[in-house]
Amino acid sequence: MIPIGVRASTCQYSLMTSVVPDSGLVARLRAAGCVFAEEEAALLEDAPVSPQEREAMVVRRVAGEPLELILGWAEFCGLRIRVAPGVFVPRQRSGLVVELVETTLRGTVAPKVLDLCCGTGALGAAVAVRRPDVRMWATDIDPAAVECARANLSSGGQVLLGDLYDPLPHDLAFDVIVANAPYVPSDQIRNMPPEARDHEHHVALDGGADGLDVQRRVIEQAPKHLAPGGVLVIEAGQEQAPVTASLMRAQGLVAEVHHDEDLYATAVTGTAR
Repeated sequence: MIPIGVRASTCQYSLMTSVVPDSGLVARLRAAGCVFAEEEAALLEDAPVSPQEREAMVVRRVAGEPLELILGWAEFCGLRIRVAPGVFVPRQRSGLVVELVETTLRGTVAPKVLDLCCGTGALGAAVAVRRPDVRMWATDIDPAAVECARANLSSGGQVLLGDLYDPLPHDLAFDVIVANAPYVPSDQIRNMPPEARDHEHHVALDGGADGLDVQRRVIEQAPKHLAPGGVLVIEAGQEQAPVTASLMRAQGLVAEVHHDEDLYATAVTGTAR
């Protein structure tokens, strides 16, 4: 078992604590199939709970519950992001989106940014740390996600419940719109790791027959919500990215596909003319 937000080749959670884990706990986690047993054991031992509560946490992890849900937080771009049952756990690959937003906003004063399908609000929180002058809006259709995002964006930003652009004031034009919309094809959800498949709401995973249903709606409406020269940034699957780029071009956006081999990440940007 691998924590949801972690690449298979490395565990960034090892940087979040200096605790030396108990060897017996490490053995229990390793026997349960935890790939990063030492790192997970250290985090569980570092949790500010009683011994009885810690044992209950270990039992949950051994049973296959995601580490992030047990801890109540996930690491993303150096931040501890609050997570909640059913809400999409931020993945490290989404760091590419944050990097693209940061680059795009250079030279823009007090930029307006919209985070669609915001989930925990991790993207918005990471952008806000890098750009304290940002004016942030975020939307999600899942009430649990909205509650979580409001906690993570408590220092600033408006988090609204609703479908994509629907809850937004009509007079807003954004410098950047980001979307980590669900892009897993419906018939592929059953092949996902159980930590995600069984513990995250399918509305945050299921992108329809080809995985692009929600992306199409995001892209079709983006031009009327972007400021002149504004940029739409969408996380995408590597094989889907050319189609995502074509959808952007069909709406008059200048599209470009971006890859980050270290993060195993792909994103597509579309710039308004």
